[in-house]
Amino acid sequence: MSSVDVVVPSYNYGRYLRACAQSVLSQTGVDVRVLVIDDASPDETSRIGAELAAADPRLEFRRHAVNKGHIATYNEGVIGWSTAPYVVLLSSDDMLAPGALERATRIMEADPTVGMVYGRAYRFEDEAQLGGFDAVQRGVNRWTGREWLEGRCRAGHNVISSPEVVVRGTVQRAVGGYSSRLPHVADFEMWLRIAAISNVAYVRGVPQAFYRQHQTNMTRQRTALVDLRERRAAFEMFFERRRDLGTDGTRLHDLARRALAQEALWLACRAYDRDQVRQTAADDLVDFALLTYARARSLPEYAALRRRQRLGAAVCKRTQVFAAPALVRRWRKWRWWRRWEQEGI
Repeated sequence: MSSVDVVVPSYNYGRYLRACAQSVLSQTGVDVRVLVIDDASPDETSRIGAELAAADPRLEFRRHAVNKGHIATYNEGVIGWSTAPYVVLLSSDDMLAPGALERATRIMEADPTVGMVYGRAYRFEDEAQLGGFDAVQRGVNRWTGREWLEGRCRAGHNVISSPEVVVRGTVQRAVGGYSSRLPHVADFEMWLRIAAISNVAYVRGVPQAFYRQHQTNMTRQRTALVDLRERRAAFEMFFERRRDLGTDGTRLHDLARRALAQEALWLACRAYDRDQVRQTAADDLVDFALLTYARARSLPEYAALRRRQRLGAAVCKRTQVFAAPALVRRWRKWRWWRRWEQEGI
């Protein structure tokens, strides 16, 4: 049986910790070892963590005397503690789906070139919602690392929530830990680094993890502009680190910048359609696009924005003259999301 180390960082999520730990300890077909790290939480995390460790020898509990932050906590587990052939970083508010680790490790055991396996992360707010989803695996998608990396650059954004990922231990140790310079998108930059040295696989159909949505999710604290800036920083750091990619790296970096600029310009377009230019910082979104991609003015989204600017936001909203293009783009986005749910990229 394959061995998997699961690192569970926790800060003020004691109320979710039991369900998270149980989702790991109940995994079948693999040997699991769990490290729960309490980053000096003021809630009941320390008590619950100690109880979990006393109840099952496979679970180890640590508590920081002072708060070290989530990036340092991640690295303490995945780099400083984990020694197994496979490793998972699982936030204590999330859960693994039944059979997730066996499905992922089976793929990597069969194909040594695959360094990362992920799948669908079913989003939920309450455990009562965890039923009725597709429980049948419908195949596996495989990409070379370069193919997967190009997909991320063309899209400009992440397709992974995080709990659904299983990484080969040798690959994790080869790429190193999470970057403290990217506190909100360190995971995205990590997936890029992994794809640069290994292939990637995706489990279709059955969820690999359950991603809990609540008001204290870090992703809910960011505006669209902040999110764009952080994704740009992730790409910039990745390509700075991987200068060995050469001309192909230059091409991929250009694709990523173009995608980010397109997204920013489209968000500015929608601000005009809704007469919310000031509320959505549309001018800042345009500045971001122009700074990010040197040829931003040649993009169709920039031409669309200029048409709206000539009419003015109030007229755009009142007449809805651009409603049809917006609906087409929304349909394309919906189609993309359907493809992502089915194929993972």
